[in-house]
Amino acid sequence: MRRLFAGLAAGTFLLATAACGSSDGSGSSGRATSSGGTITVELGLIPIVDVAPVYLGVKKGFYAKHGLKLSITTAQGGAAIVPGVVSGQFKFGFSNMTSLMVAQSNSVPVQAVANGIASTGVRGKDFEALTVKKGSPIKSAGDLEGKKVAINTLKNINETAVRASVAKAGGDPDKVEFVELPFDQMPAALDSGRIDAAMVVEPALATVKSQGGVEIASPMVDVSPNLTVAMYFTSTQYAQQSPDVVKKFQQATAESLAYADAHPDEVRQIITTYTKIPPSLLEQVTLPKWPAEANRSSIEDLMKLGHEDGLFKTSPDLDKLLP
Repeated sequence: MRRLFAGLAAGTFLLATAACGSSDGSGSSGRATSSGGTITVELGLIPIVDVAPVYLGVKKGFYAKHGLKLSITTAQGGAAIVPGVVSGQFKFGFSNMTSLMVAQSNSVPVQAVANGIASTGVRGKDFEALTVKKGSPIKSAGDLEGKKVAINTLKNINETAVRASVAKAGGDPDKVEFVELPFDQMPAALDSGRIDAAMVVEPALATVKSQGGVEIASPMVDVSPNLTVAMYFTSTQYAQQSPDVVKKFQQATAESLAYADAHPDEVRQIITTYTKIPPSLLEQVTLPKWPAEANRSSIEDLMKLGHEDGLFKTSPDLDKLLP
């Protein structure tokens, strides 16, 4: 299992704590603690637009209403968050579905507890895109053979999605050179020519567009219409030991998702508190969908592609993984 955790976190950067409520009393062991009826729980997130509902939910008091205080830590991708949750460093985490399915297929005890994010399902108008710099001779994903393409973590959902777009455009995904790079470093790398293309999500996508970057594909849409991209999860052990806390987290997160989906202007404002997006670009940010429930059929489509890419040791059991 140690080798698996090392693989899941390979290439990721050190975790950096982001302030969102106090973590006082939570202890280095990562144990949820209670003070005055409020329970402090550790949550691992990625600093991207996807998790805006959580920050908004904290601001609006949804988590406090349910007796929770979040101590948030950020990471480069879901692959780094999975081992953090399983080890007890975090009580809950946010991860893409591929990372969760890879973990489960390797007998890592994870369980999704709340929906996270979904694609808009509209090509050219999604929260993610495969992009190239202004003036690039690359016009479609099929032109990426022999080219250097940045993704946030290797052998994960974004690589699978880009491979799907390349194949759909008539190219050979095995001939694409994938490189690992944090989302917030992709715009500069693309603009300087260090990479040929970048699979970016918001708010980095808005930055790429502001530099004149061009979208050549919407990989998440190519995987499946209305794809459930990521979910919030916990360890199976914590779910069994603390079902009341899990329920509180589910309820507060559900309220946060619904509020975010109905208040896009507030979402854009909260993004500035935990990302590097310039306020001048906020209106250019394309927001994802935050539905209440996961789209199982879309996850099955993603799982099929993951099998084709050789990501799973055994077939993931969605009945056990999903809420």
